[in-house]
Amino acid sequence: MENINFKNIDKNAQKEITALFASVFTESEGESEGQLIRNLVLKLSSNIDNQEIICLSAYQDELIIGSIFLTRLKVNKPIDIYMLAPVAVSTRYQGKGIGQALINYGLKELKNRDIAVAITYGDPSFYSKVGFESLSEEIIKAPLKMSMPEGWLGQSLTEKNIPFIGERPSCVKEFNDPVYW
Repeated sequence: MENINFKNIDKNAQKEITALFASVFTESEGESEGQLIRNLVLKLSSNIDNQEIICLSAYQDELIIGSIFLTRLKVNKPIDIYMLAPVAVSTRYQGKGIGQALINYGLKELKNRDIAVAITYGDPSFYSKVGFESLSEEIIKAPLKMSMPEGWLGQSLTEKNIPFIGERPSCVKEFNDPVYW
């Protein structure tokens, strides 16, 4: 992972971020999934505010080779929860640990902001490599009904266990569509 830099990015990188996610998801999941994720990323990236929606990217020289979104989940409790999704690493850079490094960078960013819990919805075999564990909806429900409940994962970013929330959190409006769940 030579010459890889990680940084927070803003709306100015929308075109590059959208192209990255569209190409990665099209190559790995097919045209319709690529289009679906492209549309999600287009919406997310146009609303990056570094609070509700955070976008972090991995760069090699000036080229974005990976990116991740962190979005706030709101609950009626004094706890801060963020969802880490979607994540993409350029196909030619996959298998080199960049995705894991990018996720770890994101988790560190959340810890620095005193966020208590990180959630993701994805492949358990991949996310377990960066500390995520299966999360029961009895502890924290997903914002919408999931098509693959085994992909609901979480990790505490404090010394404490993930607390029982007992309510369905709300997600940012960009994710508030059953098609993503």
